Formats: sequence, structure tokens, C-alpha cells
Amino acid sequence: MPFANFKVPEKTLTPQQKAQIITRTTELYAEIYGERARANTMVLVEEVADGGWGISGDVLTLAELGGAAGTGTGEADRAPGTERTGDA
Repeated sequence: MPFANFKVPEKTLTPQQKAQIITRTTELYAEIYGERARANTMVLVEEVADGGWGISGDVLTLAELGGAAGTGTGEADRAPGTERTGDA
């Protein structure tokens, strides 16, 4: 059974975005493994509590990540071909 586990910061995705992750991941597995995989593909989107993330030894918070879902700060909200501004 194909299984994908996405761990995302709490409150950074809308229910529609979570559904899109599930749908597109299932589509990808079906494309790779064939249609037989679709019925058995499991996708889990887990929300990690604020402050439960860290990079390079530093704790990240929702405020540092750009706020809650639907704020227009995520990669999915950016128009295709546009660059991220700020620290890189």
C-alpha cells in the first residue's frame, strides 16, 4: 500500500489545500504504480503544533513562517514563475 506522510506547521493549510495534497499525491502514486495503487493509497497530512518545528537548531513559530492558512504567504499562493522575496 503506497503511503505518504506530510508534516506541516499547524494552521498553515486550509481544508481545501489539505484535500489538494491528498488528491494530487494519490494521482502521483497512481501515475507511478498504475491505477491498481489508487484504491490503496493512504495520505496523511499531520499538523505540527506551533513551536514544534526547528531548522538549524532554531525553533520556528507560525509568526516566523508567515501566519495562518490563506494569508497568501505560501508557495502555493504565489503565481507560477514568480520569485520569493526576502531572505534566501
